[in-house]
Amino acid sequence: MKLAIVVLEGVQSLDVAGPMDVFTEANSFLPAGSQYEITLVGMHAGNIRCANGMQLHVDVGYLDHHEQPDLLLVAGGPKLPDVMTYPASFLEWLNAKAAGARRFGSVCNGAFPLGQAGLLNGKQVTTHWHDVDRLIARFPRARVRPDKIFLRDGSLFTSAGVTAGIDLCLALVTEDWGHEVALRIAKRLIVYIRRDGGQSQYSPFLAVGPKEETIVAKVLRYVTDHIGEQFSIEQLADAVAVSRRTFSRVFAKDASMTPSAFVEQVRVDFARKLLEETDLPLKTVAFRCGFHSANHMRVTFVRRLDTTPREYRRRFRAEETPEPPEDAAGAADAPTAPVVAGAEVAGL
Repeated sequence: MKLAIVVLEGVQSLDVAGPMDVFTEANSFLPAGSQYEITLVGMHAGNIRCANGMQLHVDVGYLDHHEQPDLLLVAGGPKLPDVMTYPASFLEWLNAKAAGARRFGSVCNGAFPLGQAGLLNGKQVTTHWHDVDRLIARFPRARVRPDKIFLRDGSLFTSAGVTAGIDLCLALVTEDWGHEVALRIAKRLIVYIRRDGGQSQYSPFLAVGPKEETIVAKVLRYVTDHIGEQFSIEQLADAVAVSRRTFSRVFAKDASMTPSAFVEQVRVDFARKLLEETDLPLKTVAFRCGFHSANHMRVTFVRRLDTTPREYRRRFRAEETPEPPEDAAGAADAPTAPVVAGAEVAGL
């Protein structure tokens, strides 16, 4: 299988090395004649400098790359979103190779060159969370899903930053050769084969430092300490000692999401941790995380993660142990959490 990885000046070295290592390790498990043939394609052949200063040898320039790859990947780099235009011949080359490939896509903000070639139009895509706003602004016809690790839309695959490229390539190997081969690769590389495109790349816990005193940080600490409760906008504003109007304006600006969405994501992250690390029944998990019911938690998981809590536990829990039935001991102490009546409620 022919694989072409597009590498441009200032490329993120891990966006190249990660996918290359996945496919190279795959070759050690595959029969002769079925292995991945990897070619690095750039603007020209020869050495280029990665963002970290490392020199990388490019096999061939795009004008001299005449083979049709089965898989085409564009690696990301910190400066790619700043490049406003590429040579028309390069964009034509991208279009031609993508059209002939069985699959094509990007690692991190390698989505930007694909966007300039018109290959994101009408497609569900993702990129590193830091570049999401710019991707949306530059390519309004793309359907950007900012919180996903990777996405597939037809033959197009896009992924979030750096190590998400490894997740993506493990998924591609799984599609080609099955889960067992991908698992053996993950063990060789000492990475988890537990993340899939349904997991969020961004968590509120990454939004603030432990000692920050911003409104977002204060809300995070308050919600974390009272995770099983319901929250109105007034209650959150009071907790950080500002007016409701100031709270709504400043929070949305600093967190790039509404308080309701933020609280809901905190609940989901708490639930994910409990699902991975405990045998608690789903009703108990829902209650402890402030969902109104197990069904409310299920609906939220499907909307945010494209999977159910039960399926999430099966895929991502630390130990493969049978899940207790819903009427197991402990479920009885999980009443439906109360709703704050007459107020705008965050986390619904």
